[in-house]
Amino acid sequence: MSLPYGPGAVDAILFDLDDVLVPFETPGAWQWAWRPQGPLLGERRVRAAVRRGLKEWDRRRWHGLTGREPPADGAALRAHLRTTLLAIAGHPLPEDEVEAVVRRMLRPAGEVERFPDVAPALERLRLAGVRWGVATPLPAESARWLLRRIGLDAERLVRSGDDAPGVPDREAFRAAAARLDAPPERVAFVGDLFWSDERAAARAGLPSLLLDRHDAWPKLIAGRIRSLDELETGLASGGTPAGAEPAEGGAG
Repeated sequence: MSLPYGPGAVDAILFDLDDVLVPFETPGAWQWAWRPQGPLLGERRVRAAVRRGLKEWDRRRWHGLTGREPPADGAALRAHLRTTLLAIAGHPLPEDEVEAVVRRMLRPAGEVERFPDVAPALERLRLAGVRWGVATPLPAESARWLLRRIGLDAERLVRSGDDAPGVPDREAFRAAAARLDAPPERVAFVGDLFWSDERAAARAGLPSLLLDRHDAWPKLIAGRIRSLDELETGLASGGTPAGAEPAEGGAG
């Protein structure tokens, strides 16, 4: 089966995992990662630091994709988490404490928060007979654990941070589409970052949607949804078309 996408159709959906299907950089997750040595974290402070950090991480991944910086690998992801942690703390931290918190963020355990729109959206895809899979820069072990923890099949993971190349590399997106048994132009990617998810996927030949749960890109109109409740509507209206080669600026 397929779903309408603008003037065409898509046969499968490729989802980003962290902060699309599973909440990842949340106040609760940072609090858990900082235990037992950490302070009680203020929710507003954490959310502000995470929002700034994700914007920088988005640019870092995009610059790695376009050659302005080295590709954003696992070490770059750890650097992003370190920077966010220090912004949350508001002061320097001992190196061993920083390393411990980042390691726990990348190896989650215990309770996992859930987005209420995920299960209904995936059920609608099942009923429509539409294939779907998951791509993430997170390590495969962590990604599979998160999927299982929210009741999803870990085999849905088709690309992780352990694979080379990793998303948002063009070939990584195309390899993920191949795992879903569809050409790139018929696999819609749904991510939560503007440059390194939506635009990078379109650049690789996949039509794409930006899931902007926290209103981080309010200036973007086309290709933006606020919830997976809007998934089919967003697909039908068309997002960023496959093959788009954007110039930087405008939506940040």
